[in-house]
Amino acid sequence: MDELLRLLEAWRIMRLGTREVVDGLVAPEHRGPSPELRDVLDRWKGGWYWADSARRRLVLVHPTAEARPPRWILHSVLFAVTIVCSLGAGAALAGVWAPWQPSGFLGVFTGAAQFFVGVARGEWRLLLQGWTFAVPLLGILLVHEGGHYFAARRYAIDTSPPFFLPIPPTLSPIGSLGAFIRLRSPVLDRRQLLDVGAAGPLAGFAVAVAVLVWGYRVSAVTTPPLGLGAGSSAASWVVFAGQPIGLGDSLLTHWLRRLLVPGLRTGAMPVHLSLPAFAGWVGTFITGLNLLPLSQLDGGHVLYGLLGRHQRLVAGATVGALLVLAGQSPTWLVWVAMTFLIGGGRWTHPSVVIPERPVPPGRRWVGLACVAVFLLTFVPVPFAR
Repeated sequence: MDELLRLLEAWRIMRLGTREVVDGLVAPEHRGPSPELRDVLDRWKGGWYWADSARRRLVLVHPTAEARPPRWILHSVLFAVTIVCSLGAGAALAGVWAPWQPSGFLGVFTGAAQFFVGVARGEWRLLLQGWTFAVPLLGILLVHEGGHYFAARRYAIDTSPPFFLPIPPTLSPIGSLGAFIRLRSPVLDRRQLLDVGAAGPLAGFAVAVAVLVWGYRVSAVTTPPLGLGAGSSAASWVVFAGQPIGLGDSLLTHWLRRLLVPGLRTGAMPVHLSLPAFAGWVGTFITGLNLLPLSQLDGGHVLYGLLGRHQRLVAGATVGALLVLAGQSPTWLVWVAMTFLIGGGRWTHPSVVIPERPVPPGRRWVGLACVAVFLLTFVPVPFAR
């Protein structure tokens, strides 16, 4: 540490949980960096970055205690159960397996129990036919959370591996409620917040686009089932456990569907999505949801990184817009309520340790890329009739 401090003309040292942060102003002769500073940085045990484009301010982070060991058994069990549930959802979408439909409050638990008992008795072999849904969907989620995880590690933030959230296919046509990581040390400034928040949706979006391309090319234009007739506003549809589900469009799915689905003409009937196409639709839909600029969602992180406290203005306008959209799609009421729950009753983003430090101009493209991805993936009316 003393070797580093001799190269700085001013500094402050902050203790953030299990992390110690050196926020320093580099002496003019060592900016660039100089060979002496470069040697110190090469040997630094932790993360570091320049906090301004002129390379005057240097931020270095290093752990002050042994990292909490990951609970790999818990992470592995949750991931394994999520795989099973997603395979079940895929098998139900493929029509090769029908989940028991629960009725009443106790039926929710009875149906879930019957599903897992059936898996233990050998039904898992039948569920494997849902792999073309489960594998691409979980791939999108895994890459998304991996983006957050490795970006946090880049800044030496104490973080957990992803926690996957399974849900039985008796309750959901997806088999998962998503995944999340836990940041166990505070975020120092808006650059860290922007990069960590953006890494997940940008990485997951790239995989989701590839999955959509694959899925649309093997989808088909067929007569929709009863309930999705000529007056339906659905752009595409799937059948889950014998029930048709009409799906709305984002700009991305609209363009790719028109470009890639074989035999699709302008004004044609809704497209029956293949399993990978539905996985891609779900992946991009989740990406758009996460990029809403609210509270602790990825979009809230990104927008706070770009705008600081002015994020609250955009967040307030977003809540108003979602309430208007709820007139067309009541599911937005549920999502607004969940956002308030996640954010501790607020739609604004909590402050970072040094909120006054702006994101360097060279990093702003990350936030603007997320804004573009949000505009491409947001679905105003997700489920149509």
